Amino acid sequence: MLPLAVLEVGLVLAWSSGFIGARLAADATSVFLVLFWRFVVVSLILMPLLFRAIQRGLPARSLILQSVLGAFAMFGYLALGVKAIGLGVPVGTAALISALQPIMTAALAGPILQEHVNRFQWVGLSLGLVGVSLAVGGSPGGAPFWAYALSGASTLSLVVATIIAKALPDDTPLLPSLALQSVVSAVLFAPLALLDGGILPSLDLRFIAAVAWFILFSTIGGYGLYWLCLRKSTATRVGSLIYLTPPVTMIWGWLMFAEPITTSAIVGFVICIVGVLLTRRAIRQG
Repeated sequence: MLPLAVLEVGLVLAWSSGFIGARLAADATSVFLVLFWRFVVVSLILMPLLFRAIQRGLPARSLILQSVLGAFAMFGYLALGVKAIGLGVPVGTAALISALQPIMTAALAGPILQEHVNRFQWVGLSLGLVGVSLAVGGSPGGAPFWAYALSGASTLSLVVATIIAKALPDDTPLLPSLALQSVVSAVLFAPLALLDGGILPSLDLRFIAAVAWFILFSTIGGYGLYWLCLRKSTATRVGSLIYLTPPVTMIWGWLMFAEPITTSAIVGFVICIVGVLLTRRAIRQG
């Protein structure tokens, strides 16, 4: 029963941690292997709660809906994004493409969800995109065109999940929802891990650290808070918070890896904050 503002702060912190998890996973063996075991462990931890919910009469509609959300929001978003970077899309450029998510969500929220997005919200969303561009930067890189298409499809996958979750409200408790979504994601990541070298876990400390980070901060924290905020607010407002994650990721990187923070990053962060605040104010006034 925490206030929405507290949940939103937690969402920004937890969602940005996913990029740090990707950095940790890159230093481990296979990224797909890390992602596979991330969802396997989460599934095992939360499975008793899912079984209990099913015994209490969880309807088939909810099982199907949460499975679809897992396929799009977890597997589609992560697998396509990781593959795009693996094909040569620079991380900064991938972050910029990912930052299109709030704009894409707002564009679809009007006709599909009947959420009115006024001109002040569009200004705020546009400012947020400018802020991310300054904060993250990103060069075109030498990846093939279809690699950038994969990065765009990754972002679209999360947008589709967001719209579905908002258009089809479901009262399934959060943890059983995450359990089912994780089961689906683990099943879908299994063949990718096999093709990438094998499915057996590594006992390497870096592998264990990456999996643990993803479980605690990115899955239970990031996705859990994302769905909670989406249940309590509009898709446009929740989407606008994504603008704050790249700059916050830079702070994570500075604290954990001593990565420098540039002046343009600071200016971009300030612009992101202004854009998000303008969007939130426009939503309240609307």
